[in-house]
Amino acid sequence: MMRLWINPLGRSASLLFLSLTLTGCHLALSPPDCPPGQSLGTDKLLGKWTVQMAGSTTPWALNLSPHPEHLGSLRGELRQGNQRYLVVADLEGREFTMEESHDGQRIAATWLGTAVHGHCGRWVQGERVVTNQAAEGFSMRRAP
Repeated sequence: MMRLWINPLGRSASLLFLSLTLTGCHLALSPPDCPPGQSLGTDKLLGKWTVQMAGSTTPWALNLSPHPEHLGSLRGELRQGNQRYLVVADLEGREFTMEESHDGQRIAATWLGTAVHGHCGRWVQGERVVTNQAAEGFSMRRAP
């Protein structure tokens, strides 16, 4: 004898549950975008970031704050262990630019990246360019 399973919630409740479950999965897989009309400015970059260089397992810490001398620009520090480098950064539209200095005088590396669409300025990907060296990819995310 074959037994049929009968859903005690009924078909409507089952469809609602399935719909909510699928919607929840969709939201978990695709991060929220910025509210409509919200532009990305340097204020989105303020604070602490985790920077991962391609091919490296040890992340860098980056802290950005408003630049006291250049309105709309940022300055900060890039750190990994005992290494500490001064940086200045800008965000124009979705285009991110950062200059790294090892001595506080000269530019040692230039970072060129793009704010990843759909992450409202909380994720930037690009390349770090050092003179006479191959460019290396980077990914920086807002620190938790």
